[in-house]
Amino acid sequence: MIFWPRSLLWRSVLLIALVLVVAHLTWWRIFLVSEREPRAHRTAQMIASVVNLTSAALITAQPDKRFGLLRDLTQREGIQVYLAEPDEKIAALPASRPSLRIIDSDLRRQLGADTRFTVNRNGIRGIWVSFRIDDDEYWALMPRSRLERNEPLRWIGWGVVVLLLALTGAVLIVARINQPLRELTRAAAQMGQGRVPAPVAEAGPDEIRTLARAFNQMAADLKQLDDERALLLAGVSHDLRTPLSRIRLGLEMLGSGEDRALKAGLVQDIEDIDAAINQFLDFARLADAEPVVTDGDLNAIVRGTIERYVRSDKPVAMKLDALPPLPLRPRAVQRLLANLIDNALRHGGAPVEVATGHADGRAYVEVLDRGPGIPREEAARMLQPFTRLDAARGGSGTGLGLAIVDRITRLHGGSIALTPREGGGLLARVELPLDAESKARKT
Repeated sequence: MIFWPRSLLWRSVLLIALVLVVAHLTWWRIFLVSEREPRAHRTAQMIASVVNLTSAALITAQPDKRFGLLRDLTQREGIQVYLAEPDEKIAALPASRPSLRIIDSDLRRQLGADTRFTVNRNGIRGIWVSFRIDDDEYWALMPRSRLERNEPLRWIGWGVVVLLLALTGAVLIVARINQPLRELTRAAAQMGQGRVPAPVAEAGPDEIRTLARAFNQMAADLKQLDDERALLLAGVSHDLRTPLSRIRLGLEMLGSGEDRALKAGLVQDIEDIDAAINQFLDFARLADAEPVVTDGDLNAIVRGTIERYVRSDKPVAMKLDALPPLPLRPRAVQRLLANLIDNALRHGGAPVEVATGHADGRAYVEVLDRGPGIPREEAARMLQPFTRLDAARGGSGTGLGLAIVDRITRLHGGSIALTPREGGGLLARVELPLDAESKARKT
């Protein structure tokens, strides 16, 4: 079973360690290849110098002192001289050591073509080089430790030290990066338990800050969604209780002789309940479940919506300007228009005007009425769910119409503005981006 850590910290450290080890091995291989030939030339030069000095010393020494000279060379310098034998066994140079081939070639060039070089003579390992004095052939034996340097071992040691320091630094760096991730994990666990976590610190590298910011925004959006759902349930129970009570009372009084008028009231109550339920469903429905039409026709949606009001003898006029195609969710935009027009008819009175146009790369649709309007300081509050101008909950409507409009507008990457109309009344203007890469989220 291959060991593979489960935590991001140790996975990152292990991957960095593998990269560093491979890099060091590659560097070591390059070092050996690049250093092999120069080192072989230097070694050959040193061997040739030792052989020349030894040969010269033996030639110039007095015959009775040569034995003492050979003894001194062995004791002090580790160099031994042997007379060549006719039946000696000389091992060939190993093919796995290219540097020995280079040394052999250099020695033949410097000492003569008849020079022999080996690392094993008669079973004795060492550096063996032949030389001649007059007609006699000799072998000089030198210890390999005298001529080969230990610098590669030092390089290996320093490489190990650098590798350990790099791994230590990697552990510290990855641990610092993982700190905000651990905070995000803690906050996510709290959210999974139904608790609202404290905002995560937006610190560290750009990617970590972006992730923390997105998480905090997500947590805030989820909290707002939960609050709206709770408010929705409270609104449903409150807004439907009164008409249902009247229906129940009316059913008990059907036999009182006023059946016709009472039934008409019951029908109106039922219609009010149906309208309220529809708005609750519109607000709670996942609006992004509808796919985006990239070449949507806003004017066609406006025209189709207004025609239904005209057929019902509702005083709604329209003034449509030419618009290019834009990304839309048609049914959502239709609900947006219906809510604006219903709001204008209910609170603004006739006549209601709808206009379209485009400016500064954005299309717009305006719904204008001649009602009492909305004070500027109340415009932002009116876009919140279950909000009415009057503080009492007994007025008509659910207080969701403009909240639905605002949600659909933001879903398309647009904006809505509620401003007083010149001459009195309200102007509700919805602006949507025209470009195909708008903020209408395609999920």
